[in-house]
Amino acid sequence: MSGTITHDPPPAAGGRQSGPLIVTEDTELLDDLLRLCAAAGVTPEVHHSVPVAPPPPSTTFTSSASSAASAFPAPQAPPAPGQRRTGWETAPLVLVGDDAARRMRGAVRRRGVVLVGRDQDDSGVWQRAVEIGADHVLMLPDGEQWLVDRIADVAEGVGRPAITVGVIGGRGGAGASTLACALAVTSAREGLRSLLVDADPLGGGLDVLLGGETADGLRWPAFAASRGRVGGGALEESLPELHSLRVLSWDRGDCVAVPPQAVRAVLAAARRRGGTVVVDLPRRIDDGVAEVLAQLDVGILVVPAELRAVAAAGRVAVAVGMVLRDLRVAVRGPYASGLDDREVARLLGLPLAGEVPVESGLLRATESRRRPPGASARGPLARFCREFWERALAETGTPTGTG
Repeated sequence: MSGTITHDPPPAAGGRQSGPLIVTEDTELLDDLLRLCAAAGVTPEVHHSVPVAPPPPSTTFTSSASSAASAFPAPQAPPAPGQRRTGWETAPLVLVGDDAARRMRGAVRRRGVVLVGRDQDDSGVWQRAVEIGADHVLMLPDGEQWLVDRIADVAEGVGRPAITVGVIGGRGGAGASTLACALAVTSAREGLRSLLVDADPLGGGLDVLLGGETADGLRWPAFAASRGRVGGGALEESLPELHSLRVLSWDRGDCVAVPPQAVRAVLAAARRRGGTVVVDLPRRIDDGVAEVLAQLDVGILVVPAELRAVAAAGRVAVAVGMVLRDLRVAVRGPYASGLDDREVARLLGLPLAGEVPVESGLLRATESRRRPPGASARGPLARFCREFWERALAETGTPTGTG
């Protein structure tokens, strides 16, 4: 179990960060936290209470202050000029054992504090978290994977995670793969670090659509054995680079499934790199696809404007909506009698992402490998994708050109 009190992340500096600070006297909890740090590839600093730097020479305490200090530790003053800063101030993440919460009450408030416990039925843990200014409450063992990912984030010096968008067809041949490629190509052209993920092993391969099926780099089967953390930088460097973006697709072998834990590890690593991640999703929802859906920020359901397609898309929307909260519909013409984009959105009960435009010559250019979807910056499909990213970036407060 885990729960968030505030979503403010700890400040991230450029480059690789130091390890987290662990504060606990519970030896069993410490063993678990050390194990999780090792899984994330970092070495933590460990203390029984707040690390205290020597006070500046001018510091004095009155008798009343000394009396108060006997009940709770005195709040830490900011470090004097030239005084060494403590791990409490410099660690990118602080893991406080529930046993140490009382000892932390006088510490200077900072972001990036996680209160870690084991008792799932202890309702008082939320009050203790508020008292020490914790951002997050986490219970082991349920929250182990979340914590490993968070530790890995700070180890890699991660700032804002990637905006992750999934594209799924309301029926076969809806054009979801074309839109997914166009979104990724447009994102890369706008200067964002961009990754295109093919989550459909039976879809023919997005690398083929991009004209790069022979490009050097790893495909999904190479990650099938992944169980723990995957390094974000190593993932990015290992994938084929096509049209200024990285692509994770399938090879032409017999492997058509990757274990859910491997999917989770790869997508978490991709998100840690920032920028944008676009995932082309199959219409069937298995355990691996559910892992992808759980990491999406927004989903786009591509629906041709005809009644049979709308009926089929309704079933897909129900299945996807059980995992993904933010699902929007993109309507593709030509329109059947009595239908327009707003009516399709109304029938599906979903917000409208817009109308996917028809771009003349796109199919011919794609099949001849002259250019991928979205490559024509002035084309209607690229304009649709650019407007989508502008809205998505504005919603998340992400500046452009941050790749």
